[in-house]
Amino acid sequence: MYCDQCQETLSNEACTDTGVCGKDAQTSNIQDLFVWELRGLAYLAEEARAEGIVDGDLRVFIAEGLFSTITNVNFDPEWFEEQIREGFERRRNLRERYEREVGPIDEAALPEAATWEAAESAAFYEKAPEIGVQTTENEDIQSLRGLLTYGIKGIAAYADHAYVLGEQKDEVFAFVQRGLAATLDDELSVDDLIGLVLEAGEIGTEVMAALDEAHTSTYGHPEPTEVDIGVRDRPTVLVSGHGLKDLEELLEQTEGEGVDVYTHGEMLPAHAYPAFEEYDHFVGNYGNAWWQQHEELEAFNGPVLMTTNCLVPPKDSYAGRTYTTGVVRFPGLPHVEGRVDGGQKDFSALIEHAKETEPPEQIETGTVPNGFTHDAVLSRVDDIIEAIQAGDIRGFVVMGGCDGRHPKREYYTEMAESLPDDVIILTAGCAKYRYNKLDLGDIGEIPRVLDAGQCNDSYSLLKIAMELQAALGVEDINDLPIAYDIAWYEQKAVTVLLALLRQGVEGIRLGPTLPAFLSENVAELLVEEFDIKPVDSVESDREAIIEELESSPLVAPSM
Repeated sequence: MYCDQCQETLSNEACTDTGVCGKDAQTSNIQDLFVWELRGLAYLAEEARAEGIVDGDLRVFIAEGLFSTITNVNFDPEWFEEQIREGFERRRNLRERYEREVGPIDEAALPEAATWEAAESAAFYEKAPEIGVQTTENEDIQSLRGLLTYGIKGIAAYADHAYVLGEQKDEVFAFVQRGLAATLDDELSVDDLIGLVLEAGEIGTEVMAALDEAHTSTYGHPEPTEVDIGVRDRPTVLVSGHGLKDLEELLEQTEGEGVDVYTHGEMLPAHAYPAFEEYDHFVGNYGNAWWQQHEELEAFNGPVLMTTNCLVPPKDSYAGRTYTTGVVRFPGLPHVEGRVDGGQKDFSALIEHAKETEPPEQIETGTVPNGFTHDAVLSRVDDIIEAIQAGDIRGFVVMGGCDGRHPKREYYTEMAESLPDDVIILTAGCAKYRYNKLDLGDIGEIPRVLDAGQCNDSYSLLKIAMELQAALGVEDINDLPIAYDIAWYEQKAVTVLLALLRQGVEGIRLGPTLPAFLSENVAELLVEEFDIKPVDSVESDREAIIEELESSPLVAPSM
């Protein structure tokens, strides 16, 4: 295997035996083959689109397929074998339609990914090592294809989240298809690929805005909320991942059943949505970030529902009560199938399982704040501007992104603790678990940690910056007193980074390491064009961040 798509890739180079995430070589290789097939499908679909033939279902299949290959989503090689076969069938159908409506396809002009096919699974695993990410000779082209692919994977994940809630933007699905097809085009230069990477940032902003609209139009705008992190003495279900639709249906089906529902990881922000307030058995959040599952899920005692990415291969002690759904799968785990004809998913087996289990062990007490999305923060924009101009707020540090096991991630806790009392932290994603339970106080009535929610809600952080820019009449977004100190882990974080770059944000600190898939030249390009920099020590970065904030023309002169 060769996998370099996440921050924890071995030695910051690549996992070549077993993934740090727990993915084995068989699964990694079959995922590579599936992505290669999806590239070929996208290429053929682009040929068809040029002739006026558009297959909407195929676009969704490609997006969901890419989502299934994101880190910590799907560990089931047999499922990927089935998807590859379905891909063959979809390709045949598209070709038949093309030839019926347009005429014969020039087979010799198509890339192998658009034509290769095999009947037996053994052939899949023989082929997979031939088509991995290392097969591109030019390392800069390979690096940019990787950066584009991983950014598109994140876009596809966000598009799928929105699609589940009925929000679909044709231009997003179209770009996923077009951008993926471009990774097979050997005629594209480094400059061409850079243009596509930046376009991925633009589309990333659009898809996150669409997901924000899907969430808020369905469940209301999140409101500042204190979320209980203790437990009650009742049977329970724990919901992890990002799937609010799954949570909604589970809450409806558990109502009156004597079963409480808790969130875990990036589902914590669900408590801030008004639509979920009516459920008395929706009681709190249990645990922390995704990587602490082994200890926390064992202590939870009840069944766990994994709705999207963030699954860690479970220990035997709780594997039998870990359920997957959607594109999430793991061999041997019970799976809740998808919706049929517009109906709900059937969580009855999981609910009955919960009734037979003991209440969770209490691992902590208290509350954590949440719900500070753009709507909540910008409702107080006048107070914020006044506080900046008066010198009460020196500035903001965006510390959103992902958490993980890397020892250097303690940097983010130490940074939060060391920032001056007049600096506010803006966050989204599971990176918040490094500091959201610290007592950092507030400035006036504004908490010093403003948590916008899931990584899916990173759009809120960008919208806050853009709205402040407009309200203050600032031409350059970099003149705002906002510094960026971001943690990344997987491919959705790549999309967020590209979105920030596309909006012109410069000087982003990225850690705990720079992506392994960046070649030396591509990394230098990002540094030269956007001043991206790796995180350093807390002391040196803190000093530099304060200097950046104070250099803003908007900060009071006394600062």
